[in-house]
Amino acid sequence: MCYGKCARCIGHSLVGLALLCITANILLYFPNGETRYASENHLSRFVWFFSGIVGGGLLMLLPAFVFIGLEQDDCYGCCGHENCGKRCAMLSSVLAALIGIAGSGYCVIVAALGLAEGPLCLDSFGQWNYTFASTEGQYLLDTSTWSQCTEPKHVVEWNVSLFSILLALGGIEFILCLIQVINGVLGGICGFCCSRQQQYDC
Repeated sequence: MCYGKCARCIGHSLVGLALLCITANILLYFPNGETRYASENHLSRFVWFFSGIVGGGLLMLLPAFVFIGLEQDDCYGCCGHENCGKRCAMLSSVLAALIGIAGSGYCVIVAALGLAEGPLCLDSFGQWNYTFASTEGQYLLDTSTWSQCTEPKHVVEWNVSLFSILLALGGIEFILCLIQVINGVLGGICGFCCSRQQQYDC
C-alpha cells in the first residue's frame, strides 16, 4: 500500500531526527565539553526545558514507531477485510502525527526563544547574566559582540549552533508530521473508496 510505505519512510526519518535532537540537547548541558557549568546552574534557562530530549526526541518516537508499523498494521475493521483495517490504521495515524506536531512545535518554540535570549554567561564585569537578552536577537547578526561573554569560552557559538540545529530539526519533524496527517487522511479515504464494495458484501 503506497500510503503505508510513505508513512513508514516518514517514521524511519523521524527516528533519526529524534536521536539527533536528543544528542543536540544533551550537548547544550556541556559547553566546551565541561560539566561544571551544569552543576553550578550556569546554563541558559531554555536548556532546562528539555525541548530536544522531550519535544523533538521522546515525543517524536511514539508517532515514528506508529508510522513504521503502518504497512503491516491491520485492525480488522469492516467484517475483517484487510483494506478496511488499513483504512482504520491510516486514520488512527493522524492522531499520532498530531502528537508529533505538538512535540516538534514545542522544540521549535523553545529553540527560537533560546536563540533570541542568548546564553547565560560571565560578562566583562564578572557577573553571570543574559548579556544579549535586551538585543532581541540582534546579537546573532553582530558576531563582534560575542566576545562580551568571557566564560564559558565560546558559549555563544555553542548555544547558537546547537539551538539552531534544534530549530532546524524540529522544523523538519513538524513538516514530516504534517505530511503524515495529509497522508493518513488520504490513505483513510482511499482505503474507504477501495473497500466499499467489500463492505456491501458483508
